[in-house]
Amino acid sequence: MVIILKTNNTLKNNETFINLKKSWAYTKKQKKQFTVFLIGSLVLSAIGAVVPILGAQALLKITGNLLNQLIYIALAIFAIEIFRNIARYFSRKSSQVLFRETLLAIQSDISRRMLHFETKIIDSTSSGVFIDRITKDTNDIADIFSQIGSITTDIITNIGIMVAIFIVNKYIFLFFIIAIIILFWFKKRRMKKWFELDKEYRKLNEANTGLMTELIRGLRDIKVLNAGKNITKTIDNKLIESNRKRYNMNNAYHLYNLFSGSVQDFIDLAFILLAIFLVGNKLLTITSFVVLYMYRSKIFSLLDYISQMMEVTKRFDVSAGRVFDLLDEEKYPKETFGNKHLDKVNGDFEFKNVNFGYKEDRTIIKDLSFKIKANTTTAFVGKSGSGKSTIFGLLTKLYNVNDGEILIDGVNINELDEESIRGNITVITQSPYIFNFSIKDNLKIVNEKASEEEIIKACKKAALHDFIMSLPDKYDTLIGEGGVMLSGGERQRLAIARALLKKSEIVLFDEATSSLDNQTQMEIQQAINNIKGTNTILIIAHRLSTVMDSERIIVINEGMIVGEGTHKELYKDNKLYKELYEKELTENVKEE
Repeated sequence: MVIILKTNNTLKNNETFINLKKSWAYTKKQKKQFTVFLIGSLVLSAIGAVVPILGAQALLKITGNLLNQLIYIALAIFAIEIFRNIARYFSRKSSQVLFRETLLAIQSDISRRMLHFETKIIDSTSSGVFIDRITKDTNDIADIFSQIGSITTDIITNIGIMVAIFIVNKYIFLFFIIAIIILFWFKKRRMKKWFELDKEYRKLNEANTGLMTELIRGLRDIKVLNAGKNITKTIDNKLIESNRKRYNMNNAYHLYNLFSGSVQDFIDLAFILLAIFLVGNKLLTITSFVVLYMYRSKIFSLLDYISQMMEVTKRFDVSAGRVFDLLDEEKYPKETFGNKHLDKVNGDFEFKNVNFGYKEDRTIIKDLSFKIKANTTTAFVGKSGSGKSTIFGLLTKLYNVNDGEILIDGVNINELDEESIRGNITVITQSPYIFNFSIKDNLKIVNEKASEEEIIKACKKAALHDFIMSLPDKYDTLIGEGGVMLSGGERQRLAIARALLKKSEIVLFDEATSSLDNQTQMEIQQAINNIKGTNTILIIAHRLSTVMDSERIIVINEGMIVGEGTHKELYKDNKLYKELYEKELTENVKEE
């Protein structure tokens, strides 16, 4: 009883068993396909065990000149092989469906989970970590049950050959058992070394994937900066490092193969010498010698399949560990939201004694308190790095406050569900992300049920409709990755239309007009004016001229409020605001 409990406990703590259990959660949804695959594998295993024995019998009949009996054996083998082909077809077909659906389930689950990772985790993790694990490592998980079934079938087939050898001669059988143990030791050592190096290689490869992603995204800037040589040099150094690691890994693999191959050659020689000795002592017939000689290569195939099983499970463990790490909430914490839902958000919110820092030793927001009334327009101004954008990050709960509280319509955002917060707030940044879809599809990602009339109305309010109608394909125009086919102002107005279509009560503009020319800035300003009075609008402004007519302007410095009021009031009474405004006027004069 103690032995049984110990065995079960060991099994439960086994890494492969734990990973298989987690993987099964994705595969078990395809029970019908898995059942077909399992039955097919069992049939193939049974046939694989029987056919070698019949083959051995056929050889004995040939060498014994018993041709009449050989006919019956040949017919039996023919019928079994036809049945094996049918079973293999259905088994492989179900295996493909299992792989496809399991891969889809894993990748979808990770993609959904990533949307809820804490923002600070995303900030500190290379994109290569996510890309490599989602696109590459998931393949090893999705295919594990099919691979185990297939290799198990091959192992059982070759065990059937071992049974045939045992029937023919027990001395040769014992010899091959010893040979398998010796070769297995070499292969196990090889795999251990190879996978240790493989873990290091995958980490380097993740970094390279992230670097290549940055290269593609920043291609235009790299060209403009004429930084191609330096970037290429950096990439080359990284690729050389990972390729060297890959070379060392493969070199270790081939070195062990050199030793095990030489040992296998020696075993071949020892087999022939042993067989000659047994024939000389009348312990083995010439006929049996011929049969065993023809089967000797199958013995090494058995070892290869056992090694392959170990390699597959080990590779699976490495990939599963990396993938399931993404699903581990301790390593990749998820955002937390409350359970309270607001059916309708008015747009009032308040910061009460809020403190926050991205790092423990550096506070960005310091005891910040202010109230915003619904359907008003408020601007935040201040020097770069003063904490303006951080306010927006806290309001949308991308980050959690260290101290204090943020209220929306009088309710602490920690008590609200995600839909109540982000379903009612839209942030329009300096470079809003535009997907490589059509204009219409870019708008419908926030409201898939939006009618054509609602889309047009939102675009008119965002001062974008006339531009869209000038395009050859109108609303069906594809706009390229990141909206590359659009100007900066057009991307801004598309983002505003998206906010209107989403029906956000609160719209946040984060430096939305800072990099635009005066004409485009006026167009964006008109789009903002079109939604004033119906939405709560917050604007972070680099150009103070764009917020002079805001109902209220809050001046931020080093994470604290150092003044608030209208433009006239602040220009008269606030030293920092006056300094910023006059600096802007001076810069404008120089530009002219």
